[in-house]
Formats: sequence, structure tokens, C-alpha cells
Amino acid sequence: MREIRKPDYERVVPGMFLAASAGGLDAYSYLLHGEVFAGMQTGNLILLGINLGRGDFGKIGRYIFAIAMFMLGTIVVRLVQHKYDNIKQVSRPTFVLIYEMILLIVALILTQKLSNLLILAILSMAAAAQMQEFRKIYNGPYTPMMMTGNLRTISEGLYDTLFIHKPAAWKKTKTFIIILLSFLAGAVLNGLLVGYLGQNTIVISIIGLMVAIYTSHLHLPPQDDLYQKHK
Repeated sequence: MREIRKPDYERVVPGMFLAASAGGLDAYSYLLHGEVFAGMQTGNLILLGINLGRGDFGKIGRYIFAIAMFMLGTIVVRLVQHKYDNIKQVSRPTFVLIYEMILLIVALILTQKLSNLLILAILSMAAAAQMQEFRKIYNGPYTPMMMTGNLRTISEGLYDTLFIHKPAAWKKTKTFIIILLSFLAGAVLNGLLVGYLGQNTIVISIIGLMVAIYTSHLHLPPQDDLYQKHK
């Protein structure tokens, strides 16, 4: 029997499942809900700008709406962060993931009954929940939702490994490579299965969140504080 411990979402195993769920969610919303990203608002801003530049004003509403709902979702989770008492039996990160899963399940159940925009609103709020709550791994900054910063960290780590020979640089770099590949795997799975599962493909992201919660409670051997050693 494995020992149950206080949840720790700053380790690589929960982080990789959070990233896989996030990559799947963005792929799902883009493929099935009007080529709009649930979480990657930089992409939505670019698409908004492109359509504005082309004069294709019929499409800009969906991007503005997704951005606005992402902002609303961030405010909701910020309120949770402000008011939630971490002494409660369920830790705040776990509570936020349960909230995100509920939103995704609601989107799955109602996908045939609600308009595309309303489903997109639910997905954007779910993505915002994860983006707002999970911003550290091994006490250093990262995001399971946006990979640009993680790519920069990988590139920096490769340089520090090859040319400066910092002892912890490769450990840190491997962690971020795993996160990036997990995000990619979530998108790949959605691309592969969307033709077979259709709207049900969102289950991939729901399962990813469930596994992240489970693995955050597992007893794992102590890890070095990679970021402190890297400095």
C-alpha cells in the first residue's frame, strides 16, 4: 500500500498530467469550437488581429468572447485563492482542479444543447482555473498551459548545461522537456481521436486532471530544490 501524503503539485509527475490536460483542452476547443483556443489567449489575440486586418468582422466576436471569459475565469479563481482556507480537508489546488473538472464535465454533457459560444465560455473558464492556480514546479516558475516560457527555460538550460556546466541545469531542463512533451502529447491524442470520439474527446483532459490529483497525493522520494541549486 502506497503512503498517502499531502498533495504536492510542484513535482514533475502531476505537472506532466496537468500539461497533457491543458494541451488536449486547447486542441479540443480549436478543432471543435470554431478554431478558438480555450487557454492560449496569445493565439486568440493573434487570430483576432488577423481577422481585424482582413476585415473579416464576423469572426472577431468569438475571440473577444473567449478572452473575456478567460479573464472572468481568472477572477473567479483569484477569489478562491483570496478566500479559501487551506486548512480545509481538501487543499486549494485540489479544489481548483475539481472545479475545473466539473466545468469540463458540464461542457461535455451540454455540448449538444448549448451554443458553440457558451461551450467555449465554459472551456475558457476551465483553462483559466488551471493557468491561475498552477504556476510553480520545484519552487520555480512554469505554466502547464503556455509553452513559450517553458521553451525559453529549456533553451537556457541547454546552454547552461553545455557551456557553463551548472550541475543542476540538466535536471531542470529535463523537467521542462517532460512538461513540454506532455503538453504536445495531449494535443496529439486529441488530434488522433477527435475523428472517432468527436465531442467526447474532452474526456482525455478530464482523465488528465484526475491522474494529476492522484499522483499529487503519492509518496515520492525527496527531490532537490532544482531552482535553488541552479542559481
